[in-house]
Amino acid sequence: MTVTSTILNNISAEDLYSLFKILEIQIAELKQNFELKTPTEYLTRTEAAQLLKCDLSTIHNWTKKGKLKPYGIGNRVYYKRSEIELVLIPLK
Repeated sequence: MTVTSTILNNISAEDLYSLFKILEIQIAELKQNFELKTPTEYLTRTEAAQLLKCDLSTIHNWTKKGKLKPYGIGNRVYYKRSEIELVLIPLK
């Protein structure tokens, strides 16, 4: 373990304190604006149908009508869970 030391010349305790206060404010602002990025969850057609408690043909029809946006790799079809939840509308 190496020990290093820093000598501060020509700075008063009040100036050092104000610099630390500014740093503390900036860290607080960063904490407020920081958003933890959650990974995107992709669902298969079957999982999407289970989530919405509907048939696979309904998922197919909603996809053709543009209500659900499909994503694919090869010949596999996936849907973003967040987009499925956004499509749901509240009823009165």
